[in-house]
Amino acid sequence: QVQLLESGGGLVQAGDSLRLSCAASTRFFSNYAMGWFRQAPGKERKFVACITRSSGNTRYEDSVKGRFTISRDNAKNTVYLQMNSLKPEDTAVYYCAARFGGSYYTEVKDYTAWGQGTQVTVSS
Repeated sequence: QVQLLESGGGLVQAGDSLRLSCAASTRFFSNYAMGWFRQAPGKERKFVACITRSSGNTRYEDSVKGRFTISRDNAKNTVYLQMNSLKPEDTAVYYCAARFGGSYYTEVKDYTAWGQGTQVTVSS
C-alpha cells in the first residue's frame, strides 16, 4: 500500500500563496491517479483537485478554479498543489489521495490511500 506524506501547510494572510507537496512511497507512482481534498472543522471532506497519471488531465472544484493548480513530478514521486490568492474560506486540513490506475476521480470513495493531512489557515 502506498504511503503519502503531505507538507507545506501553514498560517498565511488572505491573498497569499502556499504550495503543498505530497510525497509517495512507491516506485510505481506514475501508475497512480492523484487528488487533493480538504476538510474544514465540522464539515465533510471535499474534493479540491485531481490529476491523471501522466498529467494529461486535471480537474478542479469550482471555488478554486483559476487560483489553485495541481501538478505532479513522476520522477520525484510527488504531487503538488499551488494555491494562490488564498481566502479565509480555504482554511482546512488538506489531504493528498491516491488510486492505482484509472483516469481521474473527484469522490472520496474513489481513492484507496490517504495522507495524514496538513493544516492550511488563512487569516482575513
